Amino acid sequence: MTNRLGLIGGSGLYRMPALADGEWIDVDTAWGKPSDALLIGSIAGRDVAFLPRHGRGHRIAPGEVNYRANVAALKAAGCTEILAVSAVGGFDADVPSGAFVLVDQYIDRTVRGGRSFFGDGIVAHVGLGDPPAPGLAMSWRMRWWRMAASIGSAARCW
Repeated sequence: MTNRLGLIGGSGLYRMPALADGEWIDVDTAWGKPSDALLIGSIAGRDVAFLPRHGRGHRIAPGEVNYRANVAALKAAGCTEILAVSAVGGFDADVPSGAFVLVDQYIDRTVRGGRSFFGDGIVAHVGLGDPPAPGLAMSWRMRWWRMAASIGSAARCW
């Protein structure tokens, strides 16, 4: 298995210029097709797989995204970590519009489709008390600090 980083693009992020030489590959999973083909390549020497969450051209509505297929496709491509980018509003006046925020906690409000990879005789309990991978979050936080970018911390998403 590779140590590939999965990148999921949100609204407005359908292509990655840094992956101009990447290759689009179709993937099928036990949960169906993901939102789009995966763009496989590398950025700054790191193997990555990019997936536009809503498909290229924003053709899949948020309530129709097959999240399980998206995650399963990235895993099948050798991704061991996933970084998802989303354009969302906020309620914290201390976080300016356009700021990059690393979410350290969230509540899964997914209500349609399957919410789990388990069921049908497969029982598992997955703790979500601290869902983001601490190492990945710290790595990105350090990168942003080196670029002297504004970054919000300890954000909650629900």
